[in-house]
Amino acid sequence: SELAEWYLNLNSVKRLVSYERVQVCLTNFNEVFGNRLVNTIKPVELEEYQDKREGEGLAPATIDMELTIAGTMIRKAWDNDMVDGRTVKAFRRVKKKLIQGSNARDRILTVDEYLRLRDNSPPHLKALITVAYHTGMRRGELLNLKLQHIDKDGGFIRLPAKLTKEKKAKNIPVNHHVKSVLDNLPRAIHHDHVFTYDGKPISIRFRTALMNACKKAGIPYGQNVEGGLRFHDMRATFDTNMERAGVRGSHRKAILGHSLRGMDRHYLRLKDEDLKKAMDKYTNWIDDQFQNVDQTVDQEAKSVSN
Repeated sequence: SELAEWYLNLNSVKRLVSYERVQVCLTNFNEVFGNRLVNTIKPVELEEYQDKREGEGLAPATIDMELTIAGTMIRKAWDNDMVDGRTVKAFRRVKKKLIQGSNARDRILTVDEYLRLRDNSPPHLKALITVAYHTGMRRGELLNLKLQHIDKDGGFIRLPAKLTKEKKAKNIPVNHHVKSVLDNLPRAIHHDHVFTYDGKPISIRFRTALMNACKKAGIPYGQNVEGGLRFHDMRATFDTNMERAGVRGSHRKAILGHSLRGMDRHYLRLKDEDLKKAMDKYTNWIDDQFQNVDQTVDQEAKSVSN
């Protein structure tokens, strides 16, 4: 518990996009190990902790995240000569519960689902959904987005490395859907966060609003529900739609922040104009999809009226 207090007060940790999640994970971990001397924790005890959490109904990915965050704290303490190597070794020996790739999701929103969800969302959620759908930005990147990250003249959202999961800066071109949202969002007086609710930065917990919007739109919600939607599925949807629009893989990776592979990693240098062309290609395609849905809805309405 004392180590967690030290770790959570480090400026480098406080700046993490996932800071709130780190707090929750360490609180859960310390409900079991909080009163222990750190170097007395054995690998078998960590394995028992995994089994305990699994018995409580937690997903393997969540259990792994708790141990990973605790292990990161331990390694930070070791680097600063606060614990010895025995503690680090205990965390390194514990195997993860999740088999790599087994939690991959194939849920994406159809165009019709997106339009229904957008139109059944309250204004603050509608803004988040629209920008996520057309940029593939993660929830943490959106909630921590500030006015200085918006390049209106250049037509980009420019995320610094500290805001991205990959810890690399990325430039995301803005299409007319995103521009309309950003231009019409209310500006707060006491902070510079882009997305707000009742004048305050939106909390990382907007689950209830999304769940209610899904219910109104007739869309299943939740990771453990068959066909259920999660906010993060917007990212996979954007990537898939760019692929369907014919956007090159290297351009998709650059916009989403994924690492390039092969020789592209060493030699490919994409400029703003390259990313803009990729976004234009996607936008032309998605606008056609929106138009097709609207035409279908109009035809169904006429059929009903006749």
